[in-house]
Amino acid sequence: MDTSEVTYLGDLRTEATHIRSGRRVTTDAPLDNQGRGEAFSPSDLLATSLASCMMTIMGISARDKGIPLNGLTARVVKHMTPAPRRVERVEVHLELDGSGLGERERSILENAARACPVARSLREDLVQDIHFTYR
Repeated sequence: MDTSEVTYLGDLRTEATHIRSGRRVTTDAPLDNQGRGEAFSPSDLLATSLASCMMTIMGISARDKGIPLNGLTARVVKHMTPAPRRVERVEVHLELDGSGLGERERSILENAARACPVARSLREDLVQDIHFTYR
C-alpha cells in the first residue's frame, strides 16, 4: 500500500497526504533557501521525524516493560552545511519525568530511542546529538 501522495503547490511548497488517514502536511522552503519559512521544510521534517520516531519507540518499550513514560517532550535543532546543502547534525533534546525511573529503566528508554528505525536509516556521517533530561 502507498504511504503518501505529495503535490507541488507552487511557490516552493508541497502538500503531503497520508494515504490511510487522509491527514496532510504542508512544507515550505526555508528562508535561507529562497522560501518563506511558513511551514516545516523537508529537512525540518527529516530532523523532526528522528525525534518522533525515538519517542514512539520509547513509548513501545515503556508500554511493553511497564515503565512509566510521563511528560515526554523533545526539542529538535537541525544544522545544515552551506554547499552542497544537506543536514549535517541533528540535536534531539528529550525531556521526561524521571521520578520512579531507575538506571535500568532509563537505560531501556535511552537504548530504545537510539535504536529507532529513523536513527538507523540516516547516513552514518549525519551526527545524531541526543540528550536526555529527567525532571
